[in-house]
Amino acid sequence: MAEYQNIFTQVQVAGPPEMGVDPEGRLGRERTRKARISTFLGWFGNAQLGPIYLGPFGLVSLATGFAWFFIVGMNFWWQVDYSPGLFFRDLFWLALEPPSSDYGLGFAPLMEGGWWLIASFFLLVSVISWWIRTYLRAEELGMGKHVSWAFASAIWLFLVLGLFRPILMGSWSEAVPYGIFPHLDWTNLFSLTYGNLFYNPFHALSIAFLYGSALLFAMHGATILAVSRYGGEREIEQIVDRGTASERAGLFWRWTMGFNATMEGIHRWAWWFAVLTTLTGGIGILLTGTVVDNWFVWAQEHGYAPVD
Repeated sequence: MAEYQNIFTQVQVAGPPEMGVDPEGRLGRERTRKARISTFLGWFGNAQLGPIYLGPFGLVSLATGFAWFFIVGMNFWWQVDYSPGLFFRDLFWLALEPPSSDYGLGFAPLMEGGWWLIASFFLLVSVISWWIRTYLRAEELGMGKHVSWAFASAIWLFLVLGLFRPILMGSWSEAVPYGIFPHLDWTNLFSLTYGNLFYNPFHALSIAFLYGSALLFAMHGATILAVSRYGGEREIEQIVDRGTASERAGLFWRWTMGFNATMEGIHRWAWWFAVLTTLTGGIGILLTGTVVDNWFVWAQEHGYAPVD
């Protein structure tokens, strides 16, 4: 008899759809009434799709998000003279640029950055509305607000790049363009302009937390998969029992590393590492050009870089 290994033979068990809790009796009229089981989704997570709750903030977020996507897309479409072939060929190079420095923080003509300003407004409303939605959903379900505050950390970096820093610099031209390669080109030019971001200590912290997040999530995910034959995914009920997945997982890391996190602790470690990635990154970007004009010179003055 072959031993069960879920990395090779994942078993999907599906019963009637779970429609979820309704603490105050208000959710039924504000969410979809149907749910279905998808084998495809079951390969990656829970096989059930739905019910979906949108609510007013969800609807606002989707509507304004679509407006942003439509404005950017139509500008790309116009740039290739509405040619499908050119559109797909040049998609990675197309850009919707912010206004030039000549306009400062004022409103520019539509074809000279005005569309970027309008699109950015819709994107801002969409992202903030979605954040409010995550907060209210957690509150309704009696959950902690950990997801909302983690999302807020990512929004912090988003706001620094497109709103806070341009305002402090006095020009929308400092913001990031919309487009794949133009976005990357902006990042490269930004680093070169301000003396190499590698010498920005907050950038260094952000990269350390980014790599640390990848390592922690990989360690935790691999550990739970490795003990799933013992029910490792049922973490809470496993904690107090001897000989279970949790004890084996803890022993593995104590024997190989000398230290192990608890079932709760590993999620706190991962949460903080992920949140600090964008939090420290945003601080580093906000200081660039506003406080520090050249990070290499700053690093030399503070013993962080070699002095020629």
